Amino acid sequence: MVFLGLAVGSGSTQLDDWFHDVGSGPVRHLRYLADQRLLVLIVLATLAVTNYRHRWRLAAATVACPLLAMALARLLKPLFGRERGPAYAYPSGHAATVVAVMGVVVLVAAVTWWAVLLAVTYSVLAVVGVGATFHYFTDTVGGALLGTAIVCTAALILGRRAQPT
Repeated sequence: MVFLGLAVGSGSTQLDDWFHDVGSGPVRHLRYLADQRLLVLIVLATLAVTNYRHRWRLAAATVACPLLAMALARLLKPLFGRERGPAYAYPSGHAATVVAVMGVVVLVAAVTWWAVLLAVTYSVLAVVGVGATFHYFTDTVGGALLGTAIVCTAALILGRRAQPT
């Protein structure tokens, strides 16, 4: 994430421009997958599962990971200084939060193939939607990397092991 942020600098790249051009079409609707209200519903459903299973540490991670993703994205933005419009853009807090929420869904589902497929598909679609509208696309890639790092750290702390089925 740090290397990408340094590599893209303060302006737009050709890839960012291409995604922005695509964003004027139907792709722009994908941004709704990153809507905070929808993500809160997903977190609440995930919390219901963790509470039903009496997995209290995992319940705490379900809340902490998305909040940490939002907070770290906000703290890191001024350090990179990349702006889009009147605000800092890199890394995308939207993308970091989506990936953190979906990553926790994977942990709660015990890293099953269907949860990984669901999380990756949802995250990619949301990142494309946000990258084609609100952010430079590379901002969303940086945010996705940040969200991934947060969930991986949480998994290590929780002592989760992959349990393929």
